[in-house]
Amino acid sequence: MRLDNIGVLISNIDKGNMLKILTGFPDQCREALKIGKRFILPRSYFKGIDKIVFLGVGGSAIGADLIRTYLWDEIKLPIIVNRNYTLPEFVDKSTLLFACSYSGDTEETISAYKEGIRKKSRIIVLTSGGSLKGMAERNGIPCLIIPQGMPPRGALGYSSIPLIALLSKAGLTGEKDAAILESARVMGRLCKEELSPEVDTVENIAKSIAIRLYNKIPVIYGSSDHTDVAVTRWRGQLAENAKCLSSSHLFPEMNHNEIVGWEYPKNLLKGLVIILLRDTEDNPRIKKRMDITGGMLRKKSNGIIEVCSRGNGFLSRLFSLIYIGDFVSFYLAILNRVDPTPVERIKYLKKELAK
Repeated sequence: MRLDNIGVLISNIDKGNMLKILTGFPDQCREALKIGKRFILPRSYFKGIDKIVFLGVGGSAIGADLIRTYLWDEIKLPIIVNRNYTLPEFVDKSTLLFACSYSGDTEETISAYKEGIRKKSRIIVLTSGGSLKGMAERNGIPCLIIPQGMPPRGALGYSSIPLIALLSKAGLTGEKDAAILESARVMGRLCKEELSPEVDTVENIAKSIAIRLYNKIPVIYGSSDHTDVAVTRWRGQLAENAKCLSSSHLFPEMNHNEIVGWEYPKNLLKGLVIILLRDTEDNPRIKKRMDITGGMLRKKSNGIIEVCSRGNGFLSRLFSLIYIGDFVSFYLAILNRVDPTPVERIKYLKKELAK
């Protein structure tokens, strides 16, 4: 099976033009940096903050996951990503609360936002519009507006980079412009040389992986401190774009439970393909665990695919793993003959919840 010369096939299947979003992602990141730099808040707004909580679900929360992972080794404040209707009890007026909803109408985020108002938290809204924008304006809450017109999962640059820039301007992290621009360059080069439809299958890492995943169930593993957000993104993109079920876990925790489960049912294990997401700066013990675990599970599964991060800085390495996975999910959607953009079951669920 090959994915060469598929321009006509893509145009017939990709009615929502997901490919345009993917190939334009490096430029989205550059524009997102400009948006973040234009958004001005006095440093006094951040005075007395002792923790950061992000509100969001789905494609609107993955940007928060990226920020949490990226700043893990740098920022001195704890960061929590809250995917729920309610807030933890520890959220208070010393909490910097980012309410993130691309549409502005995410009911879980709106519910938690209202609770944050009652708790008098220091709130910043990130949205493209909707009810959340209106509430922020009425409540006098700073609102960072990002462009409309794409599925939330396609707006990862807009949902993460402006907030990274804002945290930098607030003095909570170091200057990040160079890291963001390097990430855009790395992804631009990846797209041109290894990911775009014009690159033949033999040289295209995303096409090659998609072919190996066709009619299989991916099991995605990464490290809890360096690649957890990439693991989450791969699983989400495979589900929403390729309409493909997958499983995931993180090292070292995986070695303390899930590794034992690779025994039964034996007839199904051969339909599982393991994907190891690796970063050059993974903890040496994590690297060794991955090596040993891969050796143990290679014969139990349908094989192991190792994907290594690209770039120098941590942000570019994170984005490179995410970007490769986004293209894998796109090509798998093409192989599955499904339009990557629609998410009909999510729409149906929201309609039923609204009754």
